[in-house]
Amino acid sequence: MNRQQSDILKAVMESPGSSQRELSRLSGHSLGIVNRCIQELRAEGYLDSDLRPTGKTKRELQEKKPHNAVILAAGFGMRMVPINTETPKGLLEIKGEVLIERIIRQLHEAGIREIYVVVGFLKEQYEYLIDLFQVELITNPEYAVKNNLHSMKRVLEHLSNTYIIPCDIWCRYSPFSRHELYSWYMVGDRESTESNVRVSRKQELVLTDKYAGGNAMIGICYLLKEEAAAVKENIHALCSQPAFDKVFWEEALYCGERMLVQARTVSSGDFIEINTYEQLRAIDDNSNQLKSDAIAVIADVLKVNMKEITDITVLKKGMTNRSFLFACHGRKYIMRIPGEGTEQLIDRSKEAGVYKAIEGRGICGENLYLNPENGYKITKFIENSRVCDPFHQEDVIKCMDKLRTFHQMELTVDHEFDLFGQIAFYESLWQGAKSVYKDYEQTKENVFALRKYIDRYAGRKSLTHIDAVPDNFLFFRNEKGEEEICLIDWEYAAMQDPHVDLAMFCIYSFYQKEQIDALIGIYFKESCPVETRIKIYCYIAACGLLWSNWCEYKRALGVDFGEYSLRQYRYAKEYYRIVCDMTGQDFSEE
Repeated sequence: MNRQQSDILKAVMESPGSSQRELSRLSGHSLGIVNRCIQELRAEGYLDSDLRPTGKTKRELQEKKPHNAVILAAGFGMRMVPINTETPKGLLEIKGEVLIERIIRQLHEAGIREIYVVVGFLKEQYEYLIDLFQVELITNPEYAVKNNLHSMKRVLEHLSNTYIIPCDIWCRYSPFSRHELYSWYMVGDRESTESNVRVSRKQELVLTDKYAGGNAMIGICYLLKEEAAAVKENIHALCSQPAFDKVFWEEALYCGERMLVQARTVSSGDFIEINTYEQLRAIDDNSNQLKSDAIAVIADVLKVNMKEITDITVLKKGMTNRSFLFACHGRKYIMRIPGEGTEQLIDRSKEAGVYKAIEGRGICGENLYLNPENGYKITKFIENSRVCDPFHQEDVIKCMDKLRTFHQMELTVDHEFDLFGQIAFYESLWQGAKSVYKDYEQTKENVFALRKYIDRYAGRKSLTHIDAVPDNFLFFRNEKGEEEICLIDWEYAAMQDPHVDLAMFCIYSFYQKEQIDALIGIYFKESCPVETRIKIYCYIAACGLLWSNWCEYKRALGVDFGEYSLRQYRYAKEYYRIVCDMTGQDFSEE
């Protein structure tokens, strides 16, 4: 049975007694194709003379009917900020109905009761579905560091006559049926620049040239036993290669230049993927999720209606916070929302004290709003700005001039950043878990042994940024067209030896030793005492261990920083050895 025959037979089963014209509408095929296929189906014994299904048809339908469904609901949904700080995408309410509940009800209408929901981010919020719909929740612990290919790996044993559905799809009409006769992947009838597949004349899904565009990929799929077996093999193979950690599961559907499954083309307006706050607003401007706490704060600060807050765009996820850009009455702003576990790391009342200390000093732009309790912050967006390029000498010189000027102010606040105390504190947040590094205890002992040298040569403490990394130096032009630099993100700032800021700049930039020495030369204008240089090396070792421990804590929360974490641990080990070599001492033996 070919694709056209299958479509006509399915239409006959779902609407018995229909005219050929009606079957044409239901199947999407022309009247001529319907007439031809009916004759062929009769001849091949699938339909009798009265267009009723035969025993042969019933057996094939029984063999290929849907058994179960997998709903993918593990991801962060980062583009949904600020909603995703409170609600996972699958639980968004649209037109008075929770998105994933609508999907499950549509599956139930098609007779599908065996439903697996793969969860990860805010997984606890999905727990109620177990009692309400008798679904089975399957946890993907890698949701934060790997894409949904790895969610599919968790459900491979269930794949056979299976619907696969993303949790963020709103379906105007149910895409599910009691009758399926072939494997398919759903695409829209509109072109999308984000798609790399198009529907061929044979109704196959073939790869397009990069950036050429194709049919919008809806994301819903149906897999019969044969294609499911091939997909399982592909998923196993892809998941074994780290290069595919960030790909979507659809990568497993490809065989060469085409998909293993047929195209199912639908009207794009009937199947809407909810990826952003703006998309949710477009489909339902009365959704309860639009009334998020963050949006309410913005409306209050700017004295506007929430509907006047537009063009919400997620910014690159930071290491500590989530931030998003928005517009209001022709002006752009940035709102910061603290990330996972941040309340354990940062005292927001102390951060507020820092901003008070630097206010009016020409160091940092003005905050429109800062909540010392939850860390929400609103600032004006600086157009045509850029961050420091740590490998561009002119940039580095200007940043060090800015940093030196700040340090020379010798500002004070009422709290201190205890470098070694923070290392131990971040370790305590592991809650008794061992480090992922086998030689951690020795590395820690070595780094802590450097404390004596630091204490001997540490200068006078003053307000120190602590996080003076290239990304926090913002270059822009003022109203006069003059270049300015502001130093942003002061949440870790406190009293400390200002030279810690040099160490932080270096290790974030992944500098090699010769680059570190060059930066020290720029800051000190080539007059750095050797004892101070060695002290900065000590800070590099200590700060490396500090951020390595911080990364281990964030890793336990599902947030992984890849190479950054590993490089910080290497700084801890390597610069301990450099200090030992330069001083001729083994500090761990003292």
